[in-house]
Amino acid sequence: MGKNKKLGFIGCGKMANAIISGCLASREFETDKIFASEINETARNTAKEKLGIKIYDNNIDVVKNADVIVFCVKPFVIKDVLKEVAPFITEEKLVISIAAGIKIETIKSFLPKAKIIRVMPNTPAMVKEGISAICPDSSLDEEAKLTAAAIMNSVGETVFTQEKYIDAITALSGSGPAYYYKIIEDMAKSAEKLGLDYEIALKLSAQTAIGSGKMILQSGIDPQTLIKNVTTPGGCTEAGNKVLDKSDITKILDDTIFETAKKAKELG
Repeated sequence: MGKNKKLGFIGCGKMANAIISGCLASREFETDKIFASEINETARNTAKEKLGIKIYDNNIDVVKNADVIVFCVKPFVIKDVLKEVAPFITEEKLVISIAAGIKIETIKSFLPKAKIIRVMPNTPAMVKEGISAICPDSSLDEEAKLTAAAIMNSVGETVFTQEKYIDAITALSGSGPAYYYKIIEDMAKSAEKLGLDYEIALKLSAQTAIGSGKMILQSGIDPQTLIKNVTTPGGCTEAGNKVLDKSDITKILDDTIFETAKKAKELG
């Protein structure tokens, strides 16, 4: 599936670096068939040294040579990039975009012949613990979907979904890491106030978050049951649960996700 595909990345920033590194490590794609473009000379040289792949100083060479083109550019520049490469995009090309807020129909208006997939990844892809939502255009064949999955599975997990849910996904998993970082940090700082060394507290807090997530994913037990399993009547966890139940934490999280999704919709 991936071995014979020539894979090109437009833009070689942090997320592109993560995905390319994942693809190289997965061996799903051959090293000499992965390349990228980066207009910033410093970023280009850094990526060349780190990744060991061909990196062009222009986008056209990538598009001409690649079977699969992954657009890893910022939303505010992608329309200009699409306009630039449009003459070289044929119906055989698979286009994957990770630009937040940019709809498939927008990309299609510039690239009417292309096969298009929209992906919402997240930054834990940089440590191969990402989760990516894959939204294929309705006309796509199974091979195109499997190719996108192979690319994004190299940096974590994937789910297939419909584009109409992408704003909610952007809020939940795209922006979500920032909110978990805040919770992890604040819990560690609370423990520090009780006298615990901050670095130890941060490690305890972060690993507890990792372990709790894995319990949900791997045990098959629903969150409310898991909460009950940790909570002894009259014990420590119950005392903390009462504070959470009396607080506005559910509304705060609702507002956080709703506002983020609203912004994602506005970007689109």
